[in-house]
Amino acid sequence: MEQIWIDNLPDDVPAEIDVEEYDSLVDMFETSVSRFADQPAFVNMGATLTYRKLEERSRAFAAYLQNELKLEKGDRVAIMMPNLLQYPIVLFGVLRAGMVVVNVNPLYTPRELKHQLNDSGAKAIVVVSNFAHTLEKVVEQTQVESVILTGLGDLLSAPKRTLVNFVVKYIKKMVPKFDLPHAMSLRKSLSKGRRLQYVKPKLNKDDLAFLQYTGGTTGVSKGAMLTHGNVVSNLLQANAAYSPMLDDGKEFVVTALPLYHIFALTVNCLLFMHKGANNLLITNPRDLPAFIAELKKHPYTAITGVNTLFNALVNSEEFRKLDFSNLKLSIGGGMAVQRAVAEKWQNITKTKLLEGYGLTEASPLVTCCPYNLAGYNGAIGFPVAMTDIQVRDDDGKVLAQGETGELFAKGPQIMLGYWQRPEETATVIDKNGYLATGDIGYMDEQGYFYVVDRKKDMILVSGFNVFPNEVEEVVAMHSAVVEVAAVGVPNDLSGETVKVFVVVNDKSLSERDIIDHCRLHLTGYKVPKLVEFRDELPKTNVGKILRRELRDEVKSA
Repeated sequence: MEQIWIDNLPDDVPAEIDVEEYDSLVDMFETSVSRFADQPAFVNMGATLTYRKLEERSRAFAAYLQNELKLEKGDRVAIMMPNLLQYPIVLFGVLRAGMVVVNVNPLYTPRELKHQLNDSGAKAIVVVSNFAHTLEKVVEQTQVESVILTGLGDLLSAPKRTLVNFVVKYIKKMVPKFDLPHAMSLRKSLSKGRRLQYVKPKLNKDDLAFLQYTGGTTGVSKGAMLTHGNVVSNLLQANAAYSPMLDDGKEFVVTALPLYHIFALTVNCLLFMHKGANNLLITNPRDLPAFIAELKKHPYTAITGVNTLFNALVNSEEFRKLDFSNLKLSIGGGMAVQRAVAEKWQNITKTKLLEGYGLTEASPLVTCCPYNLAGYNGAIGFPVAMTDIQVRDDDGKVLAQGETGELFAKGPQIMLGYWQRPEETATVIDKNGYLATGDIGYMDEQGYFYVVDRKKDMILVSGFNVFPNEVEEVVAMHSAVVEVAAVGVPNDLSGETVKVFVVVNDKSLSERDIIDHCRLHLTGYKVPKLVEFRDELPKTNVGKILRRELRDEVKSA
């Protein structure tokens, strides 16, 4: 396909990046902490972590992993926590030790956590005490040898630390009882690490940095192998797209999306660290009044989020009262940005809500809308630097401009493959290095790309992937369920919600019974919100349930 998009890029956005700028994320990190040493890097709960302190504490944690835990280069270390000051310290500590980060959603059920820990072969895990009870239930059934615990307020100053941890545990009752007798506290780990020697490992672009779990096109969650080269390339691609708007050492970005999500990880954490920005970490964005109160305190210049978050903000009277005079960059990703939300955002903040498109397997950014876009146009933008996109039909033929087919992407940000799943890797990355995105789209005469549908059965709830097979497996665990099919249905707040169609052998079974059963085994956003009982489900001649037919019924209803 002819890349006419290049001619439409703003003049100050390069079509290429220097992939040799950094050998690894560790090199990028060391450059930034040196350049911006005494500037604030992260802010959370009123406490500030400077780049210098981040360097010191991450080095201590790296030394602890290398010496005390005897972990080696390439070993996997899981991180199970929301947005806290502890996250970047642990993240960069693991990377600086030459190990592989396995990001874990802290809201996982024991079943989900067990799968991810066993599949990744993680030898250690850092977990916030609020979620330690989940780990307790499965840790003995995994290869995890070391557990490191931290409380929500552990990195705050002494009086506030004690108060926050006391309130969280005893007043708000947010820390269920658990028993992990051999766990070490993160504070003690850092204290020990300061007295140990850190040895910088030899890292290059081909070394693994992350096992970032995703369902891919189908089935159980798989670890996308993202190398240092993949992720460095993607942060530099994002930098090429947005840097004309950003000043080194002067930006203040709001991070409401969890850093364990690939979008926030690459853009908020890594890109803005490269720029020497200050990063406001929001631990619980669902508490909208508290979130807006935080925004009121800070002169933020950039914000990222999913459509759900922006929708909640533009419909808040308190948000509309804020001062937006410093805001210059707003980026939406993780799910489609809706026109109504983008237009309201622009009217209220006087800044454009720029949509980006990507997927975990691409580190994640594949396209983004140019910073000088006049306003929402429904497009996912142009390919980022050094990225080629083809539109193909079902036979693999490359289609012309304006024709609709599956999007295939190729670039330095495309994953190495799925962890220990070569056959599944081969189904999504062809011999020429193009990744099958599973999304259906087209390119217009100006070079803008559009997504019109998803080839995948994946359901997208507030930017998080929900895979029908997993939901169906859990529903089918109920003794009264005979057959089940899960589909996504449109929802104004979350983009989509999960609906299950169920055939049962007990007519007394209620919708609430199914939902309560799912809550025991699935993270909240995966739990079906709608249940419809059927006498039978539509099937192919060979007995395969036709999810698409059910989706079509929902759309036409």
